[in-house]
Amino acid sequence: MPGQRLMAERSKTAETGSDLGIDEVITGNLSKYSAVPPGYYGQPRRGHLSFDASFESGNLGRVDHITEFEYDLFIRPDTCNPRFRVWFNFTVENVKESQRVIFNIVNFSKTKSLYRDGMAPMVKSTSRPKWQRLPPKNVYYYRCPDHRKNYVMSFAFCFDREEDVFQFAYCYPYTYTRLQHYLDNLQKRDMDYFCREFLGYSVQQRQLDLLTVTNPLNLRPGAEQKVVFITARVHPGETPSSFVCQDPSPWAHPTLHGVKQLIVEMYNNPKISLEFYIDIHAHSTMMNGFMYGNIFEEEERFHRQAVFPKLLCQNAEDFSFSSTSFNRDAVKAGTGRRFLGGLLDDTSYCYTLEVSFYSYIVGGTTSTVPYTEEAYMKLGRNVARTFLDYYRLHTISERPLAPIPSTWKEKASSYRYGYSRGPGNNQAVSKPEKKTQASPKENINSP
Repeated sequence: MPGQRLMAERSKTAETGSDLGIDEVITGNLSKYSAVPPGYYGQPRRGHLSFDASFESGNLGRVDHITEFEYDLFIRPDTCNPRFRVWFNFTVENVKESQRVIFNIVNFSKTKSLYRDGMAPMVKSTSRPKWQRLPPKNVYYYRCPDHRKNYVMSFAFCFDREEDVFQFAYCYPYTYTRLQHYLDNLQKRDMDYFCREFLGYSVQQRQLDLLTVTNPLNLRPGAEQKVVFITARVHPGETPSSFVCQDPSPWAHPTLHGVKQLIVEMYNNPKISLEFYIDIHAHSTMMNGFMYGNIFEEEERFHRQAVFPKLLCQNAEDFSFSSTSFNRDAVKAGTGRRFLGGLLDDTSYCYTLEVSFYSYIVGGTTSTVPYTEEAYMKLGRNVARTFLDYYRLHTISERPLAPIPSTWKEKASSYRYGYSRGPGNNQAVSKPEKKTQASPKENINSP
């Protein structure tokens, strides 16, 4: 029977993947791959779907043609992190009008997913370039016996325009090129309080930028500096996996190595007070924005650590303090907040800021609001606004900066942190006696 033959074919595929390992089978992104029926020869016909992920931020490594209406899709793992397979981004073309299909993403690495809570893949096409979510009723997330009991996300879709190229993604894509264009435009504005520097290269030779936002007066030689250090997009798909900061390899993890070296050198500089470290991630199983913090034996320090999340909760309707937790779980031992929480002194606060891939629930209601690109950016603005509250700097946005010589940026790199960016000692040393803390109202020494 056809159903029995289909299950046998799938079982054979699963067994092959088990012998070779799914990640060994998937060696790269698909490039204009036509998924034709088994045994078919000749040029692909209209309706023989063509899959492509050989573009920036694309992710689709393999497609199995199951039937005319169903396809199994395999996503590629993160670079240098083969255990994590969560996100996808691919295009489909050569469709027939009114062609109905079911796509099965069959090799997710996680068991829990927001797909069970109404999340749905994003889609757009050449004639409709704005991203929108598929109807949740067309999306299913379940454990599949045909794929070694892996969890599978299946979604049904009907192609309605033959000439369109359709693109499907796990969440709103944000490419490296988009980031570079954004930073280039900021740099062209020549703002006194913004400076962009090169910190290093990624494994794939993409530039890692260091951005400094501050009053230029804070960069005078000998000035004491309060630093808020923020990292983001540590993982390709924004998954909430560990920021392995304890011993990153310069070869395998050059960006993590560069960030760790920079932070440790800041820590060793007696003129710098590293007051906040925030590592921004996206979460695939929870809603809202929320934070992870550390647990300390000193009760007073523990309560002080809760101040910033509470302030952020007041400023951002999508941030949940009730979902914020403070822990020392063994599985989180390698994260940036855990590593730096043990390194820095008791005036520093280290957090992981998580934001849902899908939606948030407004406090006091049960209504779910899906995130948009603007909503994500609004959360970022609210984080900045919360620092104004924390340092009592509301007046700083109401007056212009003092006139600064145009050459300050040229001089800044030589004395900003009092050390060079080149290779050198990146081991922590005993921190000198803590300098007297400036009043929160002294704007000139605040970040």
